[in-house]
Amino acid sequence: MKVYTKTGDKGTTALFGGTRVPKDHARIESYGTVDELNSHIGLIRDQEMHAHYKEILIEIQDRLFTVGAILATPPEKEVKKNGELRLKKLGIIESDIELLENEIDAMEEALPPMTHFVLPGGHTTVSYCHIARCVCRRAERLAVHLSHNEPVAEVAIKYLNRLSDYLFVLARKLSHDLNAEEVKWIPRK
Repeated sequence: MKVYTKTGDKGTTALFGGTRVPKDHARIESYGTVDELNSHIGLIRDQEMHAHYKEILIEIQDRLFTVGAILATPPEKEVKKNGELRLKKLGIIESDIELLENEIDAMEEALPPMTHFVLPGGHTTVSYCHIARCVCRRAERLAVHLSHNEPVAEVAIKYLNRLSDYLFVLARKLSHDLNAEEVKWIPRK
């Protein structure tokens, strides 16, 4: 299989099921941003940190491929011609969201209560987490935007929402673990 197909040379691409759309279609923007997020999470995973976080990040990357597949499948192509579900072996389930919630809860137990806004930074790894969090929020906004025009599985949007929370808490936990300076945001008077 060649990497280049030349089928997109005129500014269109194929969704799951073969439907061709412009490369700036809301569905493409949505799953393209999820792909970008997945790359940022790979960058976080490549940093020095506890192996447990790396395992969770691999799980998240796997789930993001699923979110991307969900977003890349137009509703009219969810069922194949033979009646089989196109994504029958894929899907985000409630336990994927619960995993993120459990991880957030566990990290927060080891952190002091949040009493102020923090400025992103303090350590390269922490900064990568904040960048990924921002990209995650953008992916969520794009998925919500898409849902205004076409059906989008609510669980995919919910997963992105919870993932951005996870990335924020991971940034705080890594700041703590790495003894990084957490700079408070102080509003001007």
